[in-house]
Amino acid sequence: MFLAAQIVGGDRGFLSKDITVRELVEHRGDVHHVFPKDLLKRQGLSRTQYNQIANYVYMQSEINIQIGNKPPMDYFGQLLQQCQTGEGRYGSITEQKLLAQNLKAHCIPEGIFTMGLEDYPAFLVERRRLMAEKVRGWYGGL
Repeated sequence: MFLAAQIVGGDRGFLSKDITVRELVEHRGDVHHVFPKDLLKRQGLSRTQYNQIANYVYMQSEINIQIGNKPPMDYFGQLLQQCQTGEGRYGSITEQKLLAQNLKAHCIPEGIFTMGLEDYPAFLVERRRLMAEKVRGWYGGL
């Protein structure tokens, strides 16, 4: 799967505080492209470029539908606003502390809030590094 450590460790689904990654896998949650594939396609990227494991997260279908094709800078900005107002738009996270914990659990780089489509290659490099750290830490704890 995307990160065996998430499944074994019981991390919550992306942008969720209620359902675990294990439950999403068992009940067929959605695979969400952090950088939407349609936007990347329109930028001329190939299938192998936008369908990268480092661009995937597991999330609830309803959250995936709500996000749609929005660029990360847009929907992550709305997530920050959601945490400031307490009004849920995407998922159930309405506190910045919980959002930061969720992003860390999913190895999402801290700079995601300002990333545009031009930042996609740098995002992949950083997310792969964070994913590798998480897997190393998990194996080191066995």
